This record gives sequence, C-alpha cells and structure tokens, in this order.
Amino acid sequence: MAAGELTARQRAELDRAIRSAEQTSRFEFSVFRGVVTGPARAFAERLHAALGTPERSVLVVVDPTARLLEVVTGAHVRRQLTDEEVALAVVAMQSAFAEGDEVGGLKRGITLLAEHAVGPRTLHSRA
Repeated sequence: MAAGELTARQRAELDRAIRSAEQTSRFEFSVFRGVVTGPARAFAERLHAALGTPERSVLVVVDPTARLLEVVTGAHVRRQLTDEEVALAVVAMQSAFAEGDEVGGLKRGITLLAEHAVGPRTLHSRA
C-alpha cells in the first residue's frame, strides 16, 4: 500500500465507489485512511460508533503506513452481511494492496461488501 496522500482523482474514484455501494445496499459506507492510534480494532470501533447511523453503516479503516485494515459493520448491516463475506472482501482488498493498488483494492472491497449486503429477494405467491 502506498503511504502518501491520495490524489483528487483517487478520492473521487473512492467517493463514486462509496455512493454506488450505498445505492446498491441501502447502507452507509465510510472509509478512514490515515494513522491508527492504539489497538486497530478498538480505534475502528470508536470511529464507527461516532458515525451518524452506526447501526446501518460499514466502516473501512486503512492505515497504509502500519499496513492495517479493519472493517466494522453495524447491527442492521450484520443481518445481511456475514463475517465470511466481510473476510472475502478483506482478502480482495489485501491482494490489491499487496500489488500496490490501494485505491483499486478499496473500490473492489467496498463493491463486494455492498453486493453481499443486499438482502435476498423473495418471491411472494398468491394461493
């Protein structure tokens, strides 16, 4: 992962990925990219709790310098998104990060999280 600042173009790409994920899943997505202080999971959970609607939110925390990645999901999101599905998105992000493509990894991970967070479609029939 590159530790430098993202370009305006890269930030715009991430913003588009986030907006698309929100439209797909109807949940809120946020990305924190910066220095994580203290234990990574506790830091990510504090940030997530401070969001406007944490129960309906997904937060991806990346510290490129420390090579840390955390994903926190709210209670409503967890009804649709399993730990295994989150783990798959994390692996996809880590793979891209290892190839030096941080923005591509974040975009792919966010997309996967949103696709998996979409509830199953049900068919109703009339008897």
